[in-house]
Amino acid sequence: MSFWSHFVYFCHFCVCLLSFCVFWGHFVYFLLFCVSFNLLCTFVILLGLWSRFVYFCCHFCVFFLLLCVFLCHFVCFWSRLVHFLWRLHGLHAAPGPPVLKVTDYHVKCCVVSRYAITTIQMSLFLNLFRCVFFVFILTVFREREVEKFRVAVSVPSGTRMSFLLSYEELLPRRLGRYELSLGLRPGQLVPNLTVDVSITERTGISFIKVLPLKTSRLLSNNAQGKSKTDQVNRMKAPASTRTERSSTCARIHYSPSLQQQSSISLKGLNADFNVQYDVDLKDPMGDVQVYNGYFVHYFAPRGLPVVPKDVIFVIDVSGSMIGPKIKQTKQAMGTILGDLREGDHFNIITFSDKVHTWKKGRTVRATRQNVRDAKEFVKRIIAEGWTNINAALLSAAQLLNPPSSGRQTSHRVPLVIFLTDGEATIGVTSGDTILSNAKKSLGLASLFGLAFGDDADFLLLKRLALDNRGVARIVYEDSDAALQLKGFYDEVASPLLTDIQLSYLENQAFDVTRSMFPNYFKGSELVVTGRVKPEVKDLWVSVSASDSKQRVKFENDVLVSHAKANNKSALFDCEDGSDGISSFVHRLWAYFTIKELLLAKLNTTDPVSQRLLTEKATNLSLKYNFVTQVTSLVVVKPDADEAAQTPTTAKPTTVATTTVTATTTTAVRVLAAKKSSRPNKPKPDPPQPPFNKANTNKRPLSTPATKTLVTTSKKTTTTSMDGDPHFVVQLPKLQHNLCFTVDGRANDVLRLLEDPVRVDGHLLGAPSKHGMEERSRTYFDRLTISAATGPSSDIMITLSLEGVVVEGEGRETLPINQQGSVTRQGVNVRVDNHHSCWIQLDRGVRFLVLFHQYKHPSYLQMAHLGFYITDGQGLSASTQGLLGQFQHADVSLTSVLHHKDRGQALEQGVLKWGSEHMLVTLQDKTLKDSMQKRHLGKCWVVPKAEVTRLLGHPYESYVVNYA
Repeated sequence: MSFWSHFVYFCHFCVCLLSFCVFWGHFVYFLLFCVSFNLLCTFVILLGLWSRFVYFCCHFCVFFLLLCVFLCHFVCFWSRLVHFLWRLHGLHAAPGPPVLKVTDYHVKCCVVSRYAITTIQMSLFLNLFRCVFFVFILTVFREREVEKFRVAVSVPSGTRMSFLLSYEELLPRRLGRYELSLGLRPGQLVPNLTVDVSITERTGISFIKVLPLKTSRLLSNNAQGKSKTDQVNRMKAPASTRTERSSTCARIHYSPSLQQQSSISLKGLNADFNVQYDVDLKDPMGDVQVYNGYFVHYFAPRGLPVVPKDVIFVIDVSGSMIGPKIKQTKQAMGTILGDLREGDHFNIITFSDKVHTWKKGRTVRATRQNVRDAKEFVKRIIAEGWTNINAALLSAAQLLNPPSSGRQTSHRVPLVIFLTDGEATIGVTSGDTILSNAKKSLGLASLFGLAFGDDADFLLLKRLALDNRGVARIVYEDSDAALQLKGFYDEVASPLLTDIQLSYLENQAFDVTRSMFPNYFKGSELVVTGRVKPEVKDLWVSVSASDSKQRVKFENDVLVSHAKANNKSALFDCEDGSDGISSFVHRLWAYFTIKELLLAKLNTTDPVSQRLLTEKATNLSLKYNFVTQVTSLVVVKPDADEAAQTPTTAKPTTVATTTVTATTTTAVRVLAAKKSSRPNKPKPDPPQPPFNKANTNKRPLSTPATKTLVTTSKKTTTTSMDGDPHFVVQLPKLQHNLCFTVDGRANDVLRLLEDPVRVDGHLLGAPSKHGMEERSRTYFDRLTISAATGPSSDIMITLSLEGVVVEGEGRETLPINQQGSVTRQGVNVRVDNHHSCWIQLDRGVRFLVLFHQYKHPSYLQMAHLGFYITDGQGLSASTQGLLGQFQHADVSLTSVLHHKDRGQALEQGVLKWGSEHMLVTLQDKTLKDSMQKRHLGKCWVVPKAEVTRLLGHPYESYVVNYA
């Protein structure tokens, strides 16, 4: 609807309203005459008042005329309004072509030995005659977890675009099958929509099945209340699905027509395309594959007898479980109890602020009578009270490990299934104490934590499971929660082996991932990866485990050269089966290693260990372009020459489990980058400045020939940070300092230096100046300096206004108001009587920290810290960080006297750092660049608008992800 149409409607409405008012005014006036009509008619004849009668008739005619005008406007107004509403209804009832039309939507997935690479490519056409700013969102579901990828781009009219997403995953085996789930969510009907799946398994494919499109994230019990015919129809593959299969390979093609898509939804597909399959694995040793110096060992023996179990169900019945949660828990428990085997032993614990045990002091055999009694106990559960997690765990441990139990002769597998929907609110509420108590008391029992809903303390459950040989899982609050609970129990209901150890000779294999497992459950799979030394020809593999009766052991030699040949033949057994994943074993090893490093970080409270684990995971993630918890996604526009080579499409970049490559009319490159520091960009030859930017083809700045002074700096610089925060860089060959200001955010932690000595500063918010409320003011109130002083030793120094804490071979605290010093591992920390602290590292690096405090501070003055690099000779040329990057900076400055302002000559210059040029101004500033008091000094000031260009990256690149 146009502006003029709205304006016409508004005018009609105003005229109608005016006519309505005039009409009613004359109508009231007319009624007054009607009241005296009889008298008027009498006196007209008697008194001869014909003029009065004529006046009355005139008013009547005017009234009638106004009535006609009002009715005309009224009819016109309503006719236009009805026409407008009809147009509006037609707009919604019969939509026109979409502004952004999806012309192609292709999903391609290649699976080799459970390792899948999926690529989603979507082509679009802009159906408008103007430039539009669009935000593309692609959603990938992993079970209930949602990963959204957003790319914002300005699109010219009539442009065809291509959006591409590529991700990798290892398919887990659950309940005897692998399941591949591919999301189909184009958002509209697509003329050309295809799904292509290629699966290659070296040991053979035992079965493969394409499930119906899944339009809901909820689980469903298809067998309940359905006939066999209905069940078969419900499990049919989608129409237009074609499957080809050989002994080791399968290919699936799905290409629905527009009619088939519209029969599912007029708005386009919004579903998952699911494929289930399993492999033939007859060797009890499993499947060992070696490729390019890396190996993967899949262990999933079949046909073993089930080992009986001792299972304790620990159920939260606190007040927060009232309603659907407790009802669904009772429903799931009824089904689970009915599935217990005769050889199993079990018990039930319910807890809120008090703990209740169904059968005191022991587990009972799963006889029919005991199961029946347990179901009655579950039906009587009432949700009320607080949450005492610690007491519930200790009660479960007493059932599994009583003081005189004779457990030494029992071959049953001890399991604890722990369900809660909240946090510890009574009794012991400290997470660390709960973890310690559980680890001491549970012994060899495996704890499986189930976090019911978003309010549960999933982090605590995850740490509990890691400490106690189990896993943690989230149960989502939804109508299928009972099926989620039952599904998880089914995964752990049938233990086949315990205490599994997969061994490899130390002189043959190294960097091996986790190879000891407490349990192997029916339908699952254990995976170990590692590296093989180059000279090894036969890889010795040993498997030992305990079954229901005895300890068993298998040994075998895997011929490395033979394994390579087998891998190669398997990869090329399917057409297009080896595209992009010939090194899947290599990447699989990196994926498992990073995963274990992050889990180890989660399971430790030592800050030094956490930092080292994070650093290792970060380095490995960057090496393999994996997007993980410690890395982020960086989309980089290529250089002009690179874009010219690929003007329309970008080569897909594979980034672990989450990768996005966006493509419009120019190519886009995707990199994994550290979250905690500025990304490292590749350095071309010849040597470049400390940070490299894309060539932007900027026009060189012209410089008047009034006065020219060219200076360069290649030596080590002295840099400092002090004030709000004002940064001063003392370049040796420049006559004056280089100054710039960074507007930080309160509570951010900035990476100031990394070499690998790390210096991080925490920002404290401060009141804004009058008239400048829009500008944030911050100061540094805490500094953390960490350094590796040996192969296995580290030191961490934390400086704040409360004191100086030195950690490393113990913990020492120095107050800032008196002299003192500490020497640890060659690092000397000294506090003097000038409210300053000197940190001397043994490799020629010296820092100074000043403690700024005020006796009578104004509202703008806040106590803060100042940081100075007084000696940076020992720092390497690759030093990074907000201050560190200037340590070996190759900077030149051309000084030019431009003009006079108020009689003073203002000196400006051109600062050059690599390919960057920017104007700077020489100004008188109050400096705090050393231990001396604040003093006036000259400084080349970088304009605020140019600070980001000077630093090479935006502010967020220097924010680290821990406080």
